[in-house]
Amino acid sequence: MISREQLAQEYINIINNYYPVAGRLLRHCLVKILKLNADRTNKHSYYLGIYYPDKIGSRLLALQDLFKDAAENLGLVEVVFLNANHLVRDPRSKIKEQDFRFWLELCWIANETN
Repeated sequence: MISREQLAQEYINIINNYYPVAGRLLRHCLVKILKLNADRTNKHSYYLGIYYPDKIGSRLLALQDLFKDAAENLGLVEVVFLNANHLVRDPRSKIKEQDFRFWLELCWIANETN
């Protein structure tokens, strides 16, 4: 079975090869495969999470249909766009305590200058 990291990398490769403009935007983002467990049915659904910085949010969201189509072709249920700046600044967020490394990645994305 393919790992979530490999699936995320395959998604990035598809975007880079077929949609170069979207691929340039995606280079500033963190792409993760998110797993949702349904309690009643014991089924798993996989979503694509794209964590983006404020500065490219409007350009990235303008292409969201393209990102969603590519994700559906890989068998992912949906694409979720999350603003890294908002997640890092949220005072109620528990990300820093629960997964410090992921929080550092979000900080890196949120503070990227290029």
